[in-house]
Amino acid sequence: MTDELSPPMPRPTPTTEPFWQGLAERRVMLQQCSDCAAWIFYPRTHCSACLSPNLVWKEVSGEGEIYSFTIARRPTAPPFRGMEPQLIAVVELREGIRMNSVITNVSEADLKVGLKLKPYFESGLGEHTLLYFQPL
Repeated sequence: MTDELSPPMPRPTPTTEPFWQGLAERRVMLQQCSDCAAWIFYPRTHCSACLSPNLVWKEVSGEGEIYSFTIARRPTAPPFRGMEPQLIAVVELREGIRMNSVITNVSEADLKVGLKLKPYFESGLGEHTLLYFQPL
């Protein structure tokens, strides 16, 4: 059980475990459909494009760009108090999938849609490594 003032941490399942294990190894792993070649995120048991169960895990660079962002100057929830400002973004990876994340190692003035990013593996918040992003 976690303290109500601790940030929520992932709870890997058999379906998501390869994603979290990859992050622990400083690798970004995504699923790709063997039948239609669609990239899948978040981890699933079937392809979201063609419903095939034939998904394989592949390592990707994790590079992408900011699709959209916001700067949260107030805590987004009590567990995030003290982490503001949070630079929260929708990141579009080269493979075309989009994921929500935090941008780090950048000044607020340099944030912009289209900013090129690379992965940043944050391991200081709990037992799991989280995927953040930083400028390329």
